[in-house]
Amino acid sequence: MKKRMVTVMLAAAMACSLAACGGGEKAAAPGAAPESTEEAAPAADAAETETAGEEAPAAEGETAAGLKIAIVSSPSGVDDGSFNQDNYNGILAFIESHPDSTVTPVQETTGDVAAAVQAVADIVADYDVIVCCGFQFAGITTIAQENPDVKFVLVDAFPSGEDGSDVEVDNIYAMQFAEQESGFFAGMAAALETKSNKVSVVNGIAYPSNVNYQYGFECGVKYINDTEGKSVELVELPSYAGTDVTGADVGGNYVGSFADEATGKVVGNALIAEGVDIIFVAAGASGNGVLTAVKEADGVYFIGCDVDQYDDGANGDSNVVLTSGVKVMHLNVERALNAVVDGSFKGGNVTLHADTDSTGYINTDGRHQLSADSVTKLDAAYEQIKSGAIVPAANFNGVTPEDFSW
Repeated sequence: MKKRMVTVMLAAAMACSLAACGGGEKAAAPGAAPESTEEAAPAADAAETETAGEEAPAAEGETAAGLKIAIVSSPSGVDDGSFNQDNYNGILAFIESHPDSTVTPVQETTGDVAAAVQAVADIVADYDVIVCCGFQFAGITTIAQENPDVKFVLVDAFPSGEDGSDVEVDNIYAMQFAEQESGFFAGMAAALETKSNKVSVVNGIAYPSNVNYQYGFECGVKYINDTEGKSVELVELPSYAGTDVTGADVGGNYVGSFADEATGKVVGNALIAEGVDIIFVAAGASGNGVLTAVKEADGVYFIGCDVDQYDDGANGDSNVVLTSGVKVMHLNVERALNAVVDGSFKGGNVTLHADTDSTGYINTDGRHQLSADSVTKLDAAYEQIKSGAIVPAANFNGVTPEDFSW
């Protein structure tokens, strides 16, 4: 796979490990394989506690058949109902078909990058596979190189070298996702379902992954305007425009933090005051503030991010979540673990797209509020994204929403 541009700073490599602002049950993007319905067990409080499967004792002179797996997350643990739990669900699905394997959640609660890497170093001798959830684990490169018999699965980051650039390591399978594709489906959904003809996207910080979501959303709106003869407006608040890691003005609506619910609500209310009736949100905990603003309004809908957020939309006897743009992390974690077992595991950095059922939107019955006509149009576009007939703009793919075409 093609490597990304040299990282401006460690945080700039961040894909949306903090972008989803809520939970909801695991759900597949269109075309994804059937999944386990097993629920995630609660995370241990920064402790190592085997929570799924029991390691069968090895006979003398033999090794145990099962994998000893650890999942290291920070700061919210594997029961966060969002990013971390989706990764954990992939491990649980693997264990369902490999019951001699075990998993231990390890929670690093501070969110500090150095502490996250140290949490991996502290346990590396005890496990066959370590799944690391989030951008803060990009610095595990040296640990992996010094422990070549341990396999690492790194989600939403690529390993970084001493100069901050992306490197590939033989025993690290690192995955990022084409967030612009999931954003595209969110933009289509918003443009198809809006009654006011005003929609918007709210992000946390203009890291590449967040800009990808924004650009994809804008392309999805443009696509519907052009193909359906609509004139849906993308509403932006100039005082919240984003600046990406190269210093370029990307517009949009950026809270400036992934942990500022108060400002998130301010932005949400300001957009609603402008007449926006559907908001796509990729802003971490800041997005909870936007969600509150949506719930307090009348006739306004929220589009979730990263995982199925339908449960978060409960609002009395109604629900404000229209659908969610998702990154299918659990499926790819399960695939990586299967590769360890069957001997096909190979280190490398990959960016995953719809052609591997890794991006998409929620169309599961009872988990969305899209019309049947909208679902038909979204499903058709999904196939065009998979085939490469539609390529949405992304932060660094040389395409902008303004010059997006298909």
